[in-house]
Amino acid sequence: MNKFIKNILIFFGIGTIIFLIGSALYNGFQFKSVNQFLTSFGLYQLYSFVIGILNISYFGYLEKRNWKPNESIKRIVIGVIGSIVLTLIALFFLNMFTNIIVFGQSYQTFIASQKIGNYKFGIWITLTMLVIFHFIYFYNRYQQNKVKESQIVAKNQTAKFESLKNQLDPHFLFNSLNVLTSLIGENPKQAEKFTTKLSKVYRYVLEQKDKDLIPLEEELKFAKSYMELLKMRFEDGINFNITDTVSNSELKIVPLSLQLLLENAVKHNVITSKSPLEINICEKNGYLIVENNINLKQSLEKSTKVGLRNINQRYSLISKEKVIITDSNNIFKVKLPLLTQKVKVMRTDYINDSNRYIRAKERLDELKGFYGSLISYAIVIPFLFYIWNRFTPGVIQWFWFPALGWGFGLVIQGFKAFGYGTNWEERKIREIMEKDNNNNNNKL
Repeated sequence: MNKFIKNILIFFGIGTIIFLIGSALYNGFQFKSVNQFLTSFGLYQLYSFVIGILNISYFGYLEKRNWKPNESIKRIVIGVIGSIVLTLIALFFLNMFTNIIVFGQSYQTFIASQKIGNYKFGIWITLTMLVIFHFIYFYNRYQQNKVKESQIVAKNQTAKFESLKNQLDPHFLFNSLNVLTSLIGENPKQAEKFTTKLSKVYRYVLEQKDKDLIPLEEELKFAKSYMELLKMRFEDGINFNITDTVSNSELKIVPLSLQLLLENAVKHNVITSKSPLEINICEKNGYLIVENNINLKQSLEKSTKVGLRNINQRYSLISKEKVIITDSNNIFKVKLPLLTQKVKVMRTDYINDSNRYIRAKERLDELKGFYGSLISYAIVIPFLFYIWNRFTPGVIQWFWFPALGWGFGLVIQGFKAFGYGTNWEERKIREIMEKDNNNNNNKL
């Protein structure tokens, strides 16, 4: 079922419910003819469709705005006030259409008959639906955010794994050990320096493996150590220039992204003293710019672009800022966005498994049942109050009995649907299971 048909069915259902309530309130279901019944029913449907479409369009507009996490109350207030204003405007023009076009009333008579009491029923219905809708909407958003958070964790873990796999690339280790072997025989002191630099590189990798972002200063220090390692390996075949200062100490960057870009430049270009690789790293306009001259190897195997894809993926998981890659005028340039998010450690304690999925599915069914009961309660109880007030006002206020009894049951259903008290159940289950295990062990 597509969204358009679903909205039509929802509007028709709401229009039917409002028709029943309105007919009970204003004429006690007393229709003079079938034509009057159909006309009344059709007008209620017209009101429902027009007001429903206006409010859904307005709600869609609010959804497109970028609300901050702490603006939920502001979002609700603006949503409710805007919906009421739109509903009042729609009711005015719908009343004008109904009275002038359908019933043949003059414009002057229509304007003279307008008063706030004409709109109370429409506003009451609108506010009731808004309260229910916002409650359901914000709870669904909360659940969606939890699911999205879990998905981000899983994707981030995958990205981190790919990053570590690239850092511990066997070819890089093989080349580094070959350089170290040759240096031991030719220049022991240089070999000692090389070993120190190499240890710093891998110590840094292990230290940063669980972080989303790290200070730019730390990444630049690591890049210098790594470039010095490459300098020992290629000597005059590589030159580099790295900025010594940053404009803001709060700036952060995806960890190990510089190592991937530097290794990428070494992998794809010819590096000789006659044709050296020139690498420049600088900060400019909110980006860290890494660029190198292009002198591609002739016998280079087809690039998988794992490194660039890895960086893009990790940035997309934590920021809307994009990594910018350009290749022109024999210069390959990558611009990494500089962010200000605090360093945080990855959480993996709630990654979904099959058992949690089953429990989530059961809870979803419970939530659907609760929402259905809540909507029914909001419609039926006011209707029972009307029946008491209209037909039996002199007797005991009997409507309180179903209101309180049903309300109490609704509260219990809500506690169960939203998971309150489940910790006690889980603890009791574990206690019983442990007791059974102990009894079985004693029997053995």
